[in-house]
Amino acid sequence: MAQAPTEVKPIVSRNQAVGWLRQMLLIRRFEERSAMLYQNQKIGGFCHLYSGQEAVAVGSIGVLREDDWVITAYRDHGHALARGMDPRAGMAEMLGKLPGCSRGKGGSMHFFDAEKGFMGGHAIVGSHIPLAAGMAFASKYRGEDRVCICFFGDGAMDQGSLHEAFNLASLWKLPVIYVVENNMMSMGTHLHRHSWTTDLTVRGGPAYGMPGILVDGNDIEEMATVTRQACNRARAGEGPTFIEAKTYRFRGHSMSDPMKYRTREELERAKERDPIVIFETILKERGWITEEQIDDMHEKIKQVIEEAIAFAEEAPEPPIETLYEDITVAPFIPQES
Repeated sequence: MAQAPTEVKPIVSRNQAVGWLRQMLLIRRFEERSAMLYQNQKIGGFCHLYSGQEAVAVGSIGVLREDDWVITAYRDHGHALARGMDPRAGMAEMLGKLPGCSRGKGGSMHFFDAEKGFMGGHAIVGSHIPLAAGMAFASKYRGEDRVCICFFGDGAMDQGSLHEAFNLASLWKLPVIYVVENNMMSMGTHLHRHSWTTDLTVRGGPAYGMPGILVDGNDIEEMATVTRQACNRARAGEGPTFIEAKTYRFRGHSMSDPMKYRTREELERAKERDPIVIFETILKERGWITEEQIDDMHEKIKQVIEEAIAFAEEAPEPPIETLYEDITVAPFIPQES
């Protein structure tokens, strides 16, 4: 059985709440403009957008410490921006330019910002889940109380690497928080068609001796509350927590997805619970923000993203000599044939 949160929602200051709203709007605008750039063939490779899931990343990452770690899968733009990545570095990476967060060689699926503890987006499904356990092990081994939070989609629940990592994380009581962003679709396959139960907390929580908590992923404050509890538990040496955040992606699995597996009506129903609109309404009801201030925030964020695009378009591409850089710790020197 999924465990309900045991504490009331955190007392969020006005400044923090408004900051969370701004971050969600920044992510949404970044994604919308990325879609347009992709359609204009300025972004190559795969591109997986995060629109609709913003409250999960912002609410959870928003309660971490600066020295904690964040790691995620290939749908990574939102997590990177929520962790504080400069949108210019993100957009430059999207366009494959040298000032990008991965020096223009990672692209959409491989955002990294190690200085901020953002340990990257990873393209192979489930591959990063053991890495999160490894970072948490390092924290425990060094006698630190740093926490690693790991995000992945519901499709990764079927990967063997996940179960191996969960087993060791619980066995060694590692300070790691596993968050499955259950957007109800593994690529184009609905959850009920690939999982014997649609309650993923049954598969990921008690099965491995850790709390399994179901969260409304569109409720940013609930997301923050549960993550804060999990952080406290991890720092106290009580081991990992598994969080299932129910959410919904507004776009396809990737930009090449025709989305024939869902109806227009299903998508419209989901958009009625847009986490950004929900939070805007809450903040207006509290008297923390006005409609005029929201409009002004939208305009300023548009400007930030447009400036990031201009920066990326004008930036240089990686020179040919960087082809063999960043492969190994020591410089890689190709052998002449």
